Amino acid sequence: MKFRIDRDTLADAVAWTARSLPVRPSVPVLAGLLIEADHEGLTLSGFDYETSTRATLPAEVSADGRALVSGKLLSEIVKSLPAQPVDVALEDTRVSVVCGRARFHLQTMPVEEYPRLPQMPTSTGAVKADAFVTAVQQAGAAAGRDEMLPLLTGVRLELAGATISLMATDRFRASLRDVEWFPEDGEISAQALVPARVLSETARSFAGGSDISIAVSVGDVGDGLIGFEGTVGNGTRRTTTRLLEGDFPRVRQLFQTQPETVAYVSTQHLVDAVKRVALVAERNTPVRLTFSAENGLLLEAGTGNEAQASESIEAAVTGPDIEIGFNPSYLLEGLSVMGEPVVHLAFTQHTKPAAISGVGEVGADPDGAFRYLIMPVRLQT
Repeated sequence: MKFRIDRDTLADAVAWTARSLPVRPSVPVLAGLLIEADHEGLTLSGFDYETSTRATLPAEVSADGRALVSGKLLSEIVKSLPAQPVDVALEDTRVSVVCGRARFHLQTMPVEEYPRLPQMPTSTGAVKADAFVTAVQQAGAAAGRDEMLPLLTGVRLELAGATISLMATDRFRASLRDVEWFPEDGEISAQALVPARVLSETARSFAGGSDISIAVSVGDVGDGLIGFEGTVGNGTRRTTTRLLEGDFPRVRQLFQTQPETVAYVSTQHLVDAVKRVALVAERNTPVRLTFSAENGLLLEAGTGNEAQASESIEAAVTGPDIEIGFNPSYLLEGLSVMGEPVVHLAFTQHTKPAAISGVGEVGADPDGAFRYLIMPVRLQT
């Protein structure tokens, strides 16, 4: 194996592929990054038995071959190299990496012991990369982080016709985001529960690309897998991951209640005010929000002899006045992924979840593209 490649192209692909490698591999070879060179170019692969990554990129290949080396070490080496072409060659049981006057030799691992990467399921359809990246970022804001509840650490994808719905919940908040896509079968109806961390990292890696091909396993081909493939720069990237199992909560039904009070607030003003007021809120204590048609929005935090803060901002409120408390971190995480200048807040009661959506202007109806539901926190009287 022997090839030459642009340093930046190699560094970016190695860093992305190595990101999926396990920190504590169950077998030593899983810490390895598989390098394969042939007449079609260069392929880099990583696998931990759950998630696989594969990057294909152009290279000047002068000798075919394959080798397995430490992915973490190769990533650290390549990103430190000078901005010059990189020459990589397999020499007996070592791989040499030469760039300018820098020269490294890496010990290889037994490539014959490396597990076979899972087969990519048949393509189900395609979605615009930037739209999908935004949708994943928004839906993932409500995904759980408690590994003791693995079902809630996923994002549910519902593929129905020309729409993909992404949903997540950690029991304290929920998200729902619809995005248009282009299915191979217009009558498709499929579901997949994807680990949120893998989905987020995969989506970000396609930012700035064109289309992402999505492949959900149906039948016995790649059963229990989902795959994503797209072009990044002058190469392609492919990820497969095993789906989570279990009955996901019925998130969509949570967004179907009719509100009694509706408020419109500047997204940036609300974010800034929550950050300031929350400075005096102790851990796990809420920020109190009082919405009034006459006085707009009042934010308060801190009680009794503790530090206290309050701030008033403009808000257009219709319906009965309402006083409600939220975990400031959960509120800010939802607001941070709103792309619109105005946030629409809908309330039923102070003990019921509030629905938050971004809109273009005061008075506009939420278009339903992204909705964020947050449970209130009991306020001390």
